[in-house]
Amino acid sequence: MQTPTYDHAYLAAGLRLPTNGLDYTILAIYFVVVLGIGFAARRSVKTSLDFFLSGRSLPAWITGLAFISANLAATEILGMAANSAQYGAYTVHWYWIGAIPAMVFLGLVMMPFYYGSKVRSVPEFLLLRFDRAAHLLSSILFAFAAILIAGVNLYALAIVVEALLGWPQWVAIVVAGAFVLAYITLGGLSSAIYNEVLQFFVILAALIPITVLGLKKVGGWGGLTDKLTATHGHNFTTAWGGTGIGSANPLGANWLTIVLGLGFVLSFGYWTTNFAEVQRALSAKNLSASRRTPLIAAYPKIFIVFLVMIPGLVAAALVPKIGTSGSGLQYNDAIPYLMQELLPNGVLGIAVTGLLAAFMAGMAANVSSFNTVFTNDIWAKYVVRDREDSYYVRFGRLITVIGVLASVGTAFLASSFSNIMSYLQTLFSFFNVPMFVVFIVGMFWKRASAKSGFWGLLAGTVTAMVNYFVFYKKGIISIPTDQGANFVSAIAGFVAGAVVMVAVSLFTKPKPAGELQGLVYGTRSPGMSEAPAPGDEAWYRKPALLGWGAVVLAAACYIPFSL
Repeated sequence: MQTPTYDHAYLAAGLRLPTNGLDYTILAIYFVVVLGIGFAARRSVKTSLDFFLSGRSLPAWITGLAFISANLAATEILGMAANSAQYGAYTVHWYWIGAIPAMVFLGLVMMPFYYGSKVRSVPEFLLLRFDRAAHLLSSILFAFAAILIAGVNLYALAIVVEALLGWPQWVAIVVAGAFVLAYITLGGLSSAIYNEVLQFFVILAALIPITVLGLKKVGGWGGLTDKLTATHGHNFTTAWGGTGIGSANPLGANWLTIVLGLGFVLSFGYWTTNFAEVQRALSAKNLSASRRTPLIAAYPKIFIVFLVMIPGLVAAALVPKIGTSGSGLQYNDAIPYLMQELLPNGVLGIAVTGLLAAFMAGMAANVSSFNTVFTNDIWAKYVVRDREDSYYVRFGRLITVIGVLASVGTAFLASSFSNIMSYLQTLFSFFNVPMFVVFIVGMFWKRASAKSGFWGLLAGTVTAMVNYFVFYKKGIISIPTDQGANFVSAIAGFVAGAVVMVAVSLFTKPKPAGELQGLVYGTRSPGMSEAPAPGDEAWYRKPALLGWGAVVLAAACYIPFSL
């Protein structure tokens, strides 16, 4: 999928918002509350478990909202609205195929392995299931990816704030980075999570007025579909039009690559192994709450697509030639354009605050997961081992500072890429997909040897990179769009990782069965009692009601977009 470029020089000149003192007052109040939460959470940080995983003490509704908020970065809000303005209802695939099934799978199948093994991070699970080589490689890859993605959020924030408020780009980067650094350093993961809960509601408060006023502007849903059908054709308001194999469509992908590349490989790779998300579930107070975390998050995820898709469709209806040189607007301008045209002062301040909250939630999720992985999986296991717990809390705060500074650097690296959303999808195909194949093979195949984890992860990562940078970028194979290339790279990385894992396992010894208890599907941890722990009983009796209810509801939502 080709998401158009951000041209911040143009945005700053053409889409400056008419903000006033009321709007800035709302923004200032939000920042004060954010720092207040950081100071309040500081009192609860006494051990490294408190700092990195909130002492595993949070209720499911808190971790569930933090889970979805961590994903709802403003790069997604602006990017998915841009996708809708360009491609129409195809955007629903990134939610109902590219998120919900994987979130349900994480809650029902994978969280018992993560939480039951008492690991502090996703890479640590690979240490238990495979060996130190797989653990170290996955830790390094994840830490690197987390900083790159945090930088994308910072850069996207900077160009939007420069455009909408007129702040210089470097000022926006420094201010946002400083606030994220302050509340994570003070209160650790608890501060990040409670701020993400606040940010979730602030983001909704920003998107709902834009969606409602936008629909009113175009005459409701009926008026919107009539306008778009007349100007863009019938398929623009359907999810599957033109996706038959051999058919041409703007996405450069057919239904098979959408289902396999996005719906399985990229989606499951992201949602089940991305520690920025899984960390929220690991901070829950018990296994029941941990499993419910992604399932609770799946419900708002079903409906959030309307809050990002409808503004994009409205922008396409109001400016039929949006994205062309004749319109004066890029696709990425959809949300800022509607904010400028529709929102009065006060509501405008809430909308700007919502965008800033979304960027900060995305950055905080990646920085907090980075400091956990770097401290526990790299520093404590391979550099400085067996120190007192307070030392690792201090180091966690120090590495948070370093992580934010590194994110500032990678923010400027992100500026060299013309397409931020495609850049993010490319990173996911490189780093998340290979890790997912190692997890899935290791969890469901006892014969997978300790050595196969490292070589499968390495093969998957290298194959995805070679496919993208060599075969696609050099024109050896013809793929219509960058997003289509990401789908193919993800599939190639998954297949290569699985094949190498099987091959290596056949020539190396498997781990002893006693070391696989609680790490392979169908086994229980040695220390896990047969009776469920208090709070888990009801959940074990009906684990699928909440999760599969989300899948059914998402599938039902497809009906209006498939006719």
